[in-house]
Amino acid sequence: MSARLSSRPPAIRRLAAAGGVLVLAAGLAVAQASAASAADSTTPLGIALATTGLGVYEAGGDIAVAGGKIFVSGRDRIVVTNPEGTVTGAITGLSAPVGLAAAADGDHVYAALSGSNQVAEIDTDSLAVTRRLDVAYPCPMNVSLSGTRLFVGYGCDGSGSGVFSLDLSAEAPASVQIRANGLGKAPLVAAASNTLVTAERNMTPATVYVYDLNGTSATLRGTVDGRTHYLAGPIDLTITSDGSTLVAGFGRWDDGDDQFESWDTTSLTRVRAYDAPGYPDAVAISPDGVHVAGASDTRAALYDAATAEKVYSNANSAGLIIPGSLAFSGTDVVGVVRQGTGSLHLWRMQGALLPVSSLTLTASGPATALEPLALTGRLTLPDGVRADAQPVVVTRRLPDGTSTTVGDTTTADGTFTITDTPPRGGDITYTAVWDGTPEIRWSSASTTVTVAKRQTSMTLTGPKKGVLGKTLNFRGALDGGGKLPPAGTRLTVERTDGGSPVRLKSAILADDGSFSFTDTLVGGSQFTYTVKWAGDDIFLSSQASHVVPVN
Repeated sequence: MSARLSSRPPAIRRLAAAGGVLVLAAGLAVAQASAASAADSTTPLGIALATTGLGVYEAGGDIAVAGGKIFVSGRDRIVVTNPEGTVTGAITGLSAPVGLAAAADGDHVYAALSGSNQVAEIDTDSLAVTRRLDVAYPCPMNVSLSGTRLFVGYGCDGSGSGVFSLDLSAEAPASVQIRANGLGKAPLVAAASNTLVTAERNMTPATVYVYDLNGTSATLRGTVDGRTHYLAGPIDLTITSDGSTLVAGFGRWDDGDDQFESWDTTSLTRVRAYDAPGYPDAVAISPDGVHVAGASDTRAALYDAATAEKVYSNANSAGLIIPGSLAFSGTDVVGVVRQGTGSLHLWRMQGALLPVSSLTLTASGPATALEPLALTGRLTLPDGVRADAQPVVVTRRLPDGTSTTVGDTTTADGTFTITDTPPRGGDITYTAVWDGTPEIRWSSASTTVTVAKRQTSMTLTGPKKGVLGKTLNFRGALDGGGKLPPAGTRLTVERTDGGSPVRLKSAILADDGSFSFTDTLVGGSQFTYTVKWAGDDIFLSSQASHVVPVN
């Protein structure tokens, strides 16, 4: 049995289909929405990472979601946005903040300050730095929080690196070293429940270390040997909330496919692989453990964690994903991308976790400039929900790149029709967008229509004979199939007596499509007058001629 969405907008409406229930709250029948509101966004954050040479950028660009806000680190600050990606504030005066970790209750975010060898505790409500914790090891970079224990991967280039922990319940927590790696980059860390996972970033072959956590101690449980499994990297890793499963993005040095992989942290065996859209740069697990998100370069994908089925994919044009900067925010997936100049943007993939809707859009029949064109489409919602009275916005993009909203329409029994009058010929792209709901993902569809220019015809009349020295009067008309070019359009006038044509003064088109011109003959026996119009973006060219013999 299917549920039908009412066209009335009640304050709260919950509809359920028997067997496979889908609950819809607060009215799918909402006010008309703009097409832009449904599109994924890339918001500039006002941070630019400087290059340290050879195309390597300084550290920063980590992301954390807590307290109904999104936090992004970089340079000397942490920028804060609301869930929609709008910048709402910043925590400034920080010395090279890098890694971010959010407390489970969302009240605090912890930031590794690599420039001052500190960890900052930030109140997510007031955005105040409530504590600055000095640490005993240089360049704290990567952080992960499990309960009240914060695990930190530290290390400057050319200095010692490793992992230590802080007991945040203490007023002045001591830095307890867990692993010393020697020289190298700050290790990646991920902790949950009684498990800590760490690995040296971007190391080939990769070795992943898994620890048992008990109080303040950490005991090595075992390793995932990248040499045995031909693993390169990882650049990022994460762990499920119960600590049972590690997910990391690995490259392969045996000519295998780069991929995201999940590993059992007890048996230290591979569970499954998720095909990556490129070399794996960032990975995240949804709070409920149901989905895995992964990003590579400019592309991202969402997978069913249990089956590895790809359920969502996307791409952006703003820049490259910052390694490790991927997170879940409600039903969205968010990440940080860097443009070639180093400027950071928040990439918000709206509704990535929501059930999928689909939209189609087609144009009916051949299209001609300035003639009405009907566009039809269908909105399909999941679980048998009827898409009645749903707002759809249609936009038109012309060959020169300019876009205009054609109008709003509403579905009836899932279908919709809207009529547009193409303002010119050429390939015109129409895009329909349904803005979605809090329970169903938005969708869009596009179709490109080749619009024909209008046929034109021209008439020209003049004297049957000409007399030398006398003025000749000519009249004509241009017709574009019931439509006309604008008044004032110039027409080319040429005269020839068998030789090269002579250009005369242009004829000017009147409001009704008529035109006129004159000429005075000074010699010759017969002349041909030709009026030409080259056409434009709307009309095809045309011309007409008139022959005048001379007495």
